[in-house]
Amino acid sequence: MEAQKVDMFMMSNGSYFPEEKAMFIRERLMTVDDSKWAILSSMQFKNPTTALILSIFLGVYGVDRFFIGDTGMGVGKLLTCGGLGFWAIIDWFLISNATKEKNYAKLSSII
Repeated sequence: MEAQKVDMFMMSNGSYFPEEKAMFIRERLMTVDDSKWAILSSMQFKNPTTALILSIFLGVYGVDRFFIGDTGMGVGKLLTCGGLGFWAIIDWFLISNATKEKNYAKLSSII
C-alpha cells in the first residue's frame, strides 16, 4: 500500500522536482508515516513551465521570481528592469531549475 502512495505522488508531482533528487525523494516518502500523507497530498507546488513563461514575458519586472517566492530577487529585477535585460535573459535558463529547487525545499521541510 505504501509503495502505491509513493508511486502516485511521484507520478503526479515528479516533474516539479530536480531529476537528480527523485530517488532520494522516493526513499524518504517510503518512510513517511501516515499522518503526513494528508499534508503531502494537499501540497501545491509551483509549475516550472509556468515560471518559464512568466520569465519570458514578464521577467524584466521580476514576476517570475515573485512567483517562486524569491521576493528579494524579484524586487532587484523590478528596480533594475531585469538588470537592464541581461538578468532577465539569464533567468530564462535558470528559472526552471530554481523553481524545482524551491519545490524540493518545500517538500523537504515536510519529509
